[in-house]
Amino acid sequence: MSRLETVMAPFEAARDWTDERIADGIEKYRKADAKVTVVDQKGQPVSGVTVRYKLKKHAFWHGANCFMLDELESPEKNEKYKEYFAKVFNQATLPFYWTDLEPEEGKVRFAKDSVKIYRRPAPDLCLEYCDEKNITPKLHCLNYDQWSPMWLNPRDVAQVKQKLERRICEIAQRYGEKINCMEVINETLCGFKQFDYRQSTDFFWEDDLISWSFDVARRYLPHNELVINEATRFAWDTLRGERSWYALSIADAIRRGADIDTIGLQYHMFHRREDELENALPYYEPKRLFGAMDFYDAHFHKPLQVTEVTIPAYSNGVEDEQVQANVIEQLYSIWFSHPAMEAVTYWNLVDGYAAFAPQGNMAVGENYYYGGLLRFDLTPKPTYHMLEELFSHRWHTQGCAVTDSEGSVNIRGFKGEYEIVLEKNGQEMKSAFTLNGDKVHLKLA
Repeated sequence: MSRLETVMAPFEAARDWTDERIADGIEKYRKADAKVTVVDQKGQPVSGVTVRYKLKKHAFWHGANCFMLDELESPEKNEKYKEYFAKVFNQATLPFYWTDLEPEEGKVRFAKDSVKIYRRPAPDLCLEYCDEKNITPKLHCLNYDQWSPMWLNPRDVAQVKQKLERRICEIAQRYGEKINCMEVINETLCGFKQFDYRQSTDFFWEDDLISWSFDVARRYLPHNELVINEATRFAWDTLRGERSWYALSIADAIRRGADIDTIGLQYHMFHRREDELENALPYYEPKRLFGAMDFYDAHFHKPLQVTEVTIPAYSNGVEDEQVQANVIEQLYSIWFSHPAMEAVTYWNLVDGYAAFAPQGNMAVGENYYYGGLLRFDLTPKPTYHMLEELFSHRWHTQGCAVTDSEGSVNIRGFKGEYEIVLEKNGQEMKSAFTLNGDKVHLKLA
């Protein structure tokens, strides 16, 4: 049996059930109806108006991290990176790792012209790019304990809390109105004390780690979307229901008063090629994936995000790259169809620039997985084309209609921001509207 057949076996085993649930979920939860009425300056309906409409930005966030923004070796590569990113994504995860945002105490790298640190472009630079391309930014992460700066005393819990609160306050003041979605805390079920490239504080082991972090974040960010995030093996393990580790962690934090808006679920398939059959394939079972999302939805009644996705290709071989694309097609369809899911974020756009590895060395660190959507030379893989196909074609709406005697047209399409062109008697007027199930009134000038 080929690798393609082996990896796709879990999806094929539940094909009919999965396809039916996906189709039903997408139709119910990702689409909406709108009645668009065109009126004249006096508010009277105008019949015979040609209405051309086109989805410009999905309401469903699909993104990647932008850690390599202006970080590549040449201006040509940097421009290609920006073009490829904006063509397929409407959301970007920005790096706010404390170690690299504030490598020296009190000297925070917010500004666009800050000293460069590899894979950590300055927030202002990222936001400038997001504004230019109409991409929604997301912050990662306010308190990621394992990436605490070396100048912090890791044994002094009171000091850690004091410095953390100051950090959160500064971020809130500068970015609270620019970045709505913020991951408050990440990977609290992972113990990293054994790794010398990270510094875990004693606060990481305190009972109030999560609740304190959300309490402080909510005080300074009263209107932002606050997200909890967890590693793959904990996030998707709900086989023990309410006794599952992540479920217990969330429930305990809420009991302590944590105001959690959204539950984040990582999905990194970081397994060696030889271990793929045993370790990765169980996560490709559609009923397990739907079951986990159904569980969180039923027990916590909160939106979900797949916050970090890596699907390995393991090489640039034709079959390996096709495996990656086929898996992405199935996973994104499952996630897109679930009513609680609001976002999916792929992790690294380009091969050869992942964590814990020298640039271009594909044998070590996270480069080993060939998990990007573009090759190291920035040529697109089948996976990139698959995401473009899904969000720009298969899950895309555009059309044309003519207003009736009441000046109206009925539109059913994917939720999101639309560009609309009204035309009558050879004159055109461009406008915009958001399709979310509401009635829309447009004035014909």
